[in-house]
Order: sequence, then structure tokens, then C-alpha cells
Amino acid sequence: MKQRVVLGLSGGVDSAVAAYVLKQQGYEVIGVFMRNWDSSLNNDILGNPTNNDDICPQEKDYNDAKKVAEHLGIELRRVDFIKEYWDHVFTYFLEEYAKGRTPNPDILCNKHIKFKAFLDYARSIEADYIATGHYARVEHHEGADSVMLRGVDSNKDQTYFLCQLNQSQLQSSLFPIGHMTKPEVRKLAEDLKLPVAHKKDSTGICFIGERDFREFLKNYIPAKAGKMVDIETNQVVGQHQGIMYYTIGQRKGLGIGGAGDAWFVVGKKYDENILYVCQGDQNQWLMSEGALITDVNWISSQKPQGDYDCTAKFRYRQKDNDVSVRFIDENTLFVTFKQPVKAVTPGQAAVFYDGDVCLGGGTIEKVYKDDKEITYL
Repeated sequence: MKQRVVLGLSGGVDSAVAAYVLKQQGYEVIGVFMRNWDSSLNNDILGNPTNNDDICPQEKDYNDAKKVAEHLGIELRRVDFIKEYWDHVFTYFLEEYAKGRTPNPDILCNKHIKFKAFLDYARSIEADYIATGHYARVEHHEGADSVMLRGVDSNKDQTYFLCQLNQSQLQSSLFPIGHMTKPEVRKLAEDLKLPVAHKKDSTGICFIGERDFREFLKNYIPAKAGKMVDIETNQVVGQHQGIMYYTIGQRKGLGIGGAGDAWFVVGKKYDENILYVCQGDQNQWLMSEGALITDVNWISSQKPQGDYDCTAKFRYRQKDNDVSVRFIDENTLFVTFKQPVKAVTPGQAAVFYDGDVCLGGGTIEKVYKDDKEITYL
């Protein structure tokens, strides 16, 4: 009897090729289109470029998923997780932005929706595995831990966003295209004449899509303009449109002219609504030497003891940084950077690696320099 796999079929090229690969591997494949956002229900008006479209993007994606399912001869179901997404992903997203921090909704989305609500649904219909179109790899071992590895396409690797998966989730998961590069996925889609072979990749907020971000946030959090201050001279150099719109290390959209190097966001004084900036992308004010990481998830059932050397990413697409980690308690660790790292930002994720193995990750809570907490972040 074939093993049953429930695949998240989004209407994009990656999940479409994943469906084909699973069929070739002999699985019974059931496609599920997840509906996690309702623009009218969720007051998604400002910043939404699709308000006047005859068909909303979600319906277009669903129609594409139907075409793929028909093309490959697999069943397609449609499942709503709108409440779960609002309760477990979007509410936290807004709370963090309201504090002036920069959360990562994709990590939360994977933890609570794709590998929790979706996995629960798959188990309810007696599936053996779930599968997604993520660029990641998993090795399953009989009677032992499953191991998550980076996707072979280093430019597309998505293990950073999967750092909160636990063993129960990982042991139930397949990543059918993790061994492929993006060009190989596109080429296979073309060879198979898949209806989405040339469809653009989706970008924007997980399950919500492309938005004018500043306008979008105004639907939920009132914006408050304030002073932009040079952290070195304490001089006012401009006006910001609302602290929540800016992230540490940001260069674009500051609107500061004048001579000298480019300006970067370096910090926030939230109680006084001040945004701190500095000039030069290697400015000492952007650098830090350590961080306190909370809500740590270690993918292996065996956590390291004492000090442990590995590498870390503090944002997606960042190169690996050599670090030493020390567990303070079960879910909290202190990370020491072997070299100063630029723009490490509270609210974002720290994700740890040993070679290609993704060890896990947590939330950057505090950032340190010269053995002292940096208080201007």
C-alpha cells in the first residue's frame, strides 16, 4: 500500500514540481491549498494593491493549484487556517512591530501553520507525511532523530525559516525539491509543461503577499512621526514616519541628503520616538559582539552542554558567522561572536548551523558590545 503524503500546493512552481517528484517516488499525493488570510475580514485595505482586482491573488493561486493538480492527476483540497494564522502569527507580528521590533513572520508561519495546523489536518486524514516546496533537506533515521540540512541551492536555502521545527514535526516532513537548484526546478517544470512553469515567485509577507508595507501597517497600528537623530553628534538630521517602519541596518527610504557616506538606521529610543542613524555601513555603532537569544528551539533531542562552537545567521541571506553558544537554561542561550557582526536586531531570528546541519534557532532578545548590553536598539 502506498504511503500517503499531504502536500501544500500553493499554486507556485516549487510546490508543483514537489508534487511531481513525490508521485515519481511512489507516494499517494493529496494536494492542499491553504487559505490563511481574508483581506476583507482582516481589514486589509491600505497598502493593498489588489483591492480593485476582479479576482484576488489568492483565487488566482488557487486556480493555478487546480490546474497543476489536474495536470499531474492528483486530488486537491482547500483548507482554511485563517483564525490560526491571525491568532498565532499575525497577532504576534503586530505586537512586535508595536514595540519597535522587527519580527520574522515566515518563521512563525512555519511553526504554527505549515508544520502545526497543516500537519494536524494531514494526520486527521491518516497521512504518513506532509511535504512542502521548501529548499531544505531532511534525513530520516529509523529509531533516531531526523536531521535537517541546508538545501543544495545555497542561494535559495530556506532552513533559516524552518529553525523552530521540532522532532515530531521534522520526522513527519518531506522536502522533495531540497536536492535541486532553482534553475533545475524551473527546467523540470518546463519539461513537464506544468501550467505554472513560468510563474513569478511569490514575495511579500507569508500568506498575505505584496503590500506597501508602511500603508499596510497603518491598518493595524497608528503611525507617529518623529525625529531622526545622528547618534554620534546628537543632531536632528531628518524626520521618520514612524519607528515601526524601520529596521536596524536599513539604508533605503531615510530621505537624508548631504555630503559624506550613506546613512543607516542604527537604533531606536522608543519612549521618546527617536530613530537613531549613522553614516557608513561599517560604522562602529552598527557592530556588536554578542547576543542573548530566547525561545530557543534545538532541533535535535540532544542539546549541547557547556560552550559549543558553531556558525550562526542573524538574518536571512547573511553569510555564516563563527560563534560560541552557551545555554543559560533550557530555552535561553548567550552567543559570543568570534568577529563583530553588523546590524544584529532584537526581534529577528538567530539560526545555528554545524556545516550543512541546521541545529535550531531562537529570537534575538538583547545585543551586546564590550560586555555591556547595547541600550540604543
